[in-house]
Amino acid sequence: MQVLPLTRASLLVRIQDSQDAEAWRQFFDLYAPVVYGFARRRGLQDADAADLMQDVLRSVVTAAGRLNYDPERGTFRGWLFTVSRNKIFNFLDKQRRQVRGAGDENGQQRMEEVPAPEVDREEWDRDYERRRFTWAADRVRNDFQEATWQAFWLPCFLVFSS
Repeated sequence: MQVLPLTRASLLVRIQDSQDAEAWRQFFDLYAPVVYGFARRRGLQDADAADLMQDVLRSVVTAAGRLNYDPERGTFRGWLFTVSRNKIFNFLDKQRRQVRGAGDENGQQRMEEVPAPEVDREEWDRDYERRRFTWAADRVRNDFQEATWQAFWLPCFLVFSS
């Protein structure tokens, strides 16, 4: 199994400073799409996934000042995965307990088909890897002519969209 790159420890240190806007922008650029996509694949509608993403990221903002990253205890990405997964389960549980009027039966079926944690984690790591690659590629795109960039990006796009 391929080992994915860790979240840069320097970024985790920088987000402890709530005033470091560039660090927070980098953090959100990297993780917001991963959390949002994870929520959407768990059956949340667009607005609910966006709200959940904000809730997860708000948890990071709240915890960032107390962050004492120790790779021996686990990865930051693993912690964020757990926070995201728990918030999704809480959201789905709340939805399931609410009395609903008319509606399709697909929503209940989707909630019952939530994948096992190891499937979730593999998908989470794959999304993170894709997002990290895209994030890095965006930073060097202007260093290349458009034709060269397209020759590079098309095969990447085909791999990512499969």
